[in-house]
Amino acid sequence: MKFYSGFCLQNEKRLFDGFVEEGDFFVYGFSYGAIKAFEAVAKEIKEEKRVDRLTLLSPAFFQTKPKSFKRLQTKAFKADPNRYLHNFLGSCFSPYQNADVETKFDTLEDLQTLLEYEWSLSRLLELQKLGVSIEVYLGGKDGVIDVVGALEFFSQVADVTFIKEANHFLRSN
Repeated sequence: MKFYSGFCLQNEKRLFDGFVEEGDFFVYGFSYGAIKAFEAVAKEIKEEKRVDRLTLLSPAFFQTKPKSFKRLQTKAFKADPNRYLHNFLGSCFSPYQNADVETKFDTLEDLQTLLEYEWSLSRLLELQKLGVSIEVYLGGKDGVIDVVGALEFFSQVADVTFIKEANHFLRSN
């Protein structure tokens, strides 16, 4: 089992114990880590390695957000990365109490990658045709990503679980 962490995070897998199942051929990614997990699985499948399940937990989905939103995020990160991270984590846990998470500093390039990433329906369908089960979990109170856009997009190719009262960390209390 592989788990890919979100932007500026590390070791947050424990926060998803109810969603993560151990398995040699399972790959998980949270938020920005969902992008990394998807790209890793696509590479492994090309190399004819076995992957049974790809699970995307609150996948970073910003392709429907305006350029002005993306510029604002980039500008805020450049101005004060510490403050940006603090505000970002507050948004991730809102409207519920923050939990302890381990942070690290990703780069401006990482932020730009996640903001500009375009999920490919055809690539996801290709994985599915090759036998990879795709699961997506979304929180209805997620204040970070475009939940409605993500729900519409991923419903075309994945088993989507929408948790109405959950935030970006899929917590509801």
